[in-house]
Amino acid sequence: MNIIARAKCVFALVALAVLGAASPAHAGVQIVGTRVIYSAQEREVTVNVLNNGNSPRLLQVWADSGDPKETAETTKAPFLVTPPMSRIEPGKGQALRLMFTGADLPQDRESVFWLNVLEIPPAPKAGADGEARNFLQFAVRTRIKIFYRPKTLKGDPVGSMDMLTWRLVRNGASYALECTNATDYNVSFSDVRLKGAAASQGKVTGGGMCPAKGRQNFEVDGQGNGTLVYSAINDFGGFVEREATYSR
Repeated sequence: MNIIARAKCVFALVALAVLGAASPAHAGVQIVGTRVIYSAQEREVTVNVLNNGNSPRLLQVWADSGDPKETAETTKAPFLVTPPMSRIEPGKGQALRLMFTGADLPQDRESVFWLNVLEIPPAPKAGADGEARNFLQFAVRTRIKIFYRPKTLKGDPVGSMDMLTWRLVRNGASYALECTNATDYNVSFSDVRLKGAAASQGKVTGGGMCPAKGRQNFEVDGQGNGTLVYSAINDFGGFVEREATYSR
């Protein structure tokens, strides 16, 4: 999940971009779930959001095709999200309806898109003298993956976690772990680490994905002992730890 925060002041416009490192705790609005599974046979999928803040929030929602610069006006994703704008009172929720609008997508693998929820807090009230106050207003954008799952896929998502192959490859002056996924399902990770490597060299990645019928490289500092451990993420957002060997 990626979070982008932008701040503005009433007297001077200040642009701030915070990518990836921001904590979800900065958001008053929480998406229920960490991913959306959209099976092709479904007419629509419902995604619930909750306002855990102490003030109302205005939401804008849309899907994108993988480019975080896509907006609701420029998106190329074949999904409609309604309502596109809404106001959520504190302690209340909102159901978002996600509908596939049709596209020529591969039928032998999952396709990946992103759901965007942009949360805009209200401006503070004017002071007793009626003058506007200086303030910083944060608009927080949360993105989670949408996995579009055709009817014709073989195997299953959990089984795909055990069918990955790994090898250590040169990456310039250093090394990378190359993950090959021959299955029909994307496999996402919360982390990948080398087993038996020094603590400073054991961490490969804090997250990522090995695409269906594709490859992905993960940079690594060190070579380890030929074994790695990874935490894959299932359809419900839970972590499933797996151990695998890698070739050189």
